[in-house]
Amino acid sequence: MAEFLYRLRLARPGMFDDGGTRAEQAAVADHFAYLRKLHGAGVVRFAGRTTTEDERTFGIVVLDADGHATATRVMNEDPAVRRGLMRATLYPFRTALS
Repeated sequence: MAEFLYRLRLARPGMFDDGGTRAEQAAVADHFAYLRKLHGAGVVRFAGRTTTEDERTFGIVVLDADGHATATRVMNEDPAVRRGLMRATLYPFRTALS
């Protein structure tokens, strides 16, 4: 298994200002449920986001996968990514301390 990290950025940073549309709120709820399920299955090691609420805000998901293709699939199946609420970039990753 290899570690990967995907970084998430909101496609519409103004979502923090107006609370998001119903579709955006549903995508965030589904995103969290997806990550929670993968965490329970041992795929996602941890996930979180910065506490800023502006254009600098980003989240990360650190996961284990058997290769780049699998990590890409996990990232692209994230409901927030699939629905266009968030843009994601995948990186190979190595935990130094935990």
